[in-house]
Amino acid sequence: QVQMLESGGGSVQAEGSLRLSCAVSGRTFNTLAMGWFRQAPGKEREFVAAIKWSGDSTTYSDSVQARFTISRDNAKNTVSLQMNSLKPDDTAVYYCTASNAWPLRNRKDNYWGRGTQVTISS
Repeated sequence: QVQMLESGGGSVQAEGSLRLSCAVSGRTFNTLAMGWFRQAPGKEREFVAAIKWSGDSTTYSDSVQARFTISRDNAKNTVSLQMNSLKPDDTAVYYCTASNAWPLRNRKDNYWGRGTQVTISS
């Protein structure tokens, strides 16, 4: 069983920055692909970013490309999401996820954190 705990959410104004982190335990971290999804009120959960177990490959949704950066520290069992130039449309609950598969998708066998709220005001 994998346990995941997100941190770093909050409220900032547009064009501001936030850094989300996710601490993972219960499984050999460097065997897991890691990623972030988000869900805004009334919308489907959507993919944000993912990073391969080795850290040598990343993917981003078009809406966050060039603004967000995903990274991982396999020594500390953490994955982070640096979010810059934030927009009101980025407002959502952000979920950390772990998968045995790459590319990382929203699969039934993913592991999920409980989420952290990100609110961007205009």
